[in-house]
Amino acid sequence: MSYPKHVTRLQNVPGVPAELERQLRPVADKFEFLSNEYYLSLIDWNDSNDPISRIIIPCVEELEEWGHLDPSDESKYSVMPGMQHKYESTALLLASDACGGYCRFCFRKRLFLCPEQREILTDLDAALAYIREHREINNVLVTGGDGLMLPTDRLEKIIAGLRAIDHVRIIRVGTKLPAYNPFRILDDPGLLEVVKRYSLPDRRIYFMTHFNHPKEITRHSEAACNMLLRAGAILCNQTPMLRGINDTPEVLGELFNRLAFIGVPPYYVFLCRPTVGNLSFAVPVEEAHRVFQEAKSRCSGLGKRARLTMSHTTGKIEVVASTPTQMIFCYHRAAAPEQSGEVIICKKHPEAYWFDDYEEIVEIVRP
Repeated sequence: MSYPKHVTRLQNVPGVPAELERQLRPVADKFEFLSNEYYLSLIDWNDSNDPISRIIIPCVEELEEWGHLDPSDESKYSVMPGMQHKYESTALLLASDACGGYCRFCFRKRLFLCPEQREILTDLDAALAYIREHREINNVLVTGGDGLMLPTDRLEKIIAGLRAIDHVRIIRVGTKLPAYNPFRILDDPGLLEVVKRYSLPDRRIYFMTHFNHPKEITRHSEAACNMLLRAGAILCNQTPMLRGINDTPEVLGELFNRLAFIGVPPYYVFLCRPTVGNLSFAVPVEEAHRVFQEAKSRCSGLGKRARLTMSHTTGKIEVVASTPTQMIFCYHRAAAPEQSGEVIICKKHPEAYWFDDYEEIVEIVRP
């Protein structure tokens, strides 16, 4: 297959009947549709529950009232347009406002709904100066949008600027293109040269991939991941747990195993953020924990590396364990360094989707 064409209108998707397209117009008008011919080819249109369709094709449930446009209060940690510094050692660059497709469960859909706010990085020199001045920053995440939607020369400019800063040891690129459009990698030898040039033995480049379902792991995506690995990158995967996509132990366990097989071990499984339009994709915390634990039981130690977390306004809160009456959480990373490692024990609440839904805290254990 040659480089796939983008598809921006539902009426141009052969598997979407005209009547369904009419029903979905209000959804597509509010939350845009974007995919490409390659990714749409993965859909089994005879399966009404096809997970790839659920990832990319709008559904009427997206119009249900729920959530916020900035559920993790990212604006609170923005030090300049397009740059966040929430965790002491990590800076985040919103370097791109483009994606290879619009995930229906996107937690940053405000970037597409409110483009006039211009949260995207426009002053790279100012961002690099900030990072140089903050020597506690040892890793930088280049994301968006999708970090690999940047032209290779622009991505290289960012990476080269970061590599010139002595205390930045890790550069991460957040991307779903190995799933959405692996030809971005397969057809661009210049990208692989950039990886070879700047992913050094003591200063690696990481690609944080976003495979949500085993069906996304095709021979093309496997080849793209292998090319990045051979160029010297390190790959890890993160995914939200998503209703109707990967919310069973069988599917999530298969995803963990398939990722480990191709050298892209699981990193995070996120609870679906309470973002506008995302209720039908969200899985309650306690159900998600049960699914996650059973999925890990189907894997080797590589698959078990994943952590179930919430990207809460106060930090990454890991769902650690449960008892018959309690849920145990821990700050895996905290915005306030003194909270790192803090354990929070809450009374169970099966309808809770987010940490804020737990009304009764039994005990807080500080490190």
